[in-house]
Amino acid sequence: MDDLNNLASLGLTLPSPAYLFGLILFGLIGIAAYRYGAKAALAKPKWIGISMMLYPYAVTQTWLLYAVGSGLCVALYIYRKPPPQ
Repeated sequence: MDDLNNLASLGLTLPSPAYLFGLILFGLIGIAAYRYGAKAALAKPKWIGISMMLYPYAVTQTWLLYAVGSGLCVALYIYRKPPPQ
């Protein structure tokens, strides 16, 4: 318990369980999107997948994690298929 108090005195805190769940959830969706984009040779789903895997490292607030993740999921839904020719 002293270690947690020492970290807290340095300004470091552990993330909440909701944040960790969102981190894992959007990371797994990002991996699936990247693999789909790579196999289907679609650039947009592949890059959306990469961004879904990396953005949680830049976001520290839980509500922002879910807001950005939901927006990227909507973008993935929109760009899931190649444009008609």
